[in-house]
Amino acid sequence: MKQINYKPLFIILLAAFTLCTALFLRPPALAEQQPFEAEDSGTQAILEKSLSLIEIDKEIDRIQEEKELLLLSLDETELLLVQQEAELSDKQEQAGKVLRAYYMGDRNFVYAALVSFESLPQWFQMLDFIEIIFASDKNTLIQYANKYDLLKENKNKLESRQQELILLEEQLHEQRSRVLALEAEVADELKNRSDAERILLLIKQLSDHWNTQGVEAVRQYFQALANAMSELPGWIQNNKHLLESKGLTYTITVPDTDLNAFLREQNQMFNHFVFEFADGQIIAKGKNEEIEISVTGHYSIEEKPKNGIIFHVDKLIFNGFPLPDTTRKQLEKDFDLGFYPQLIISFLKADEVKVEDGKLIIKLSIAL
Repeated sequence: MKQINYKPLFIILLAAFTLCTALFLRPPALAEQQPFEAEDSGTQAILEKSLSLIEIDKEIDRIQEEKELLLLSLDETELLLVQQEAELSDKQEQAGKVLRAYYMGDRNFVYAALVSFESLPQWFQMLDFIEIIFASDKNTLIQYANKYDLLKENKNKLESRQQELILLEEQLHEQRSRVLALEAEVADELKNRSDAERILLLIKQLSDHWNTQGVEAVRQYFQALANAMSELPGWIQNNKHLLESKGLTYTITVPDTDLNAFLREQNQMFNHFVFEFADGQIIAKGKNEEIEISVTGHYSIEEKPKNGIIFHVDKLIFNGFPLPDTTRKQLEKDFDLGFYPQLIISFLKADEVKVEDGKLIIKLSIAL
């Protein structure tokens, strides 16, 4: 099915205006202005929405691509099922003949042959012959059973993928609705602004700054954090004062000052980054040249696929502009910032995690 070329309204407006200004206007003062500077709350709100439009549009593209791959997988699975059903039909007919032979007594000659031998060598020959018959019958039944199980497994996969497709369609509808609503809001707010042309230039500057520098910088920080978190269990093992045992329970207490020191040992990037534990949240913020990032999140305990303390991004701010939930969720998916107690001591599991002022506290117990 041909896909619609989906383009947000504000990008079309921006492109048209940019072309006009390139031909007729030369606003050097605006060109020098930083893309994240907004003098009033109204401008700030418009720029925030424009950044959300950019990111949600990326999410739409991602979901659309995932949907197309899933549709290909569905087609392949359906074709495979047709082939397997034909193979199963053949095996079913063969298995039916075997079962009818035993049920109708067609294999009675086997037993008659065993008691009609004239010599011991003949009897052994008869045993070999019977073994061949039974092995062939058994192999036929096993092949049928295997084909049936495989067909059933692939049908379950097909049903699962069809459910995934339904969810993807719902996600696409939801994100497209969000984009349409944001486009309408931006267009309406620009309509009531006397400086709409200038705001459109700021939108372009912010978009360019985010796409050329911001995306890469944010992902670099998250990659560095993921790498550091994989080293955290070993660091805790080497700093015994952080781990306290009482009976069958253990407590890990990590002050934010210690965590900052650990992170700076792992990567010089964190020389410009500070972690704070406060008000039940983990707050990380830093600034380097023209990039300023702030991440606020929390930990939760998840049992599957393995017991771990998983980090969730509640708020992500780039140069003063909050990024939408789609960006946060994608970063969570791409970068594992979790902490796994079994990597410290194999028989431990996390029971509780909490943040107090200046401290991250993890309660552990013996995994039974």
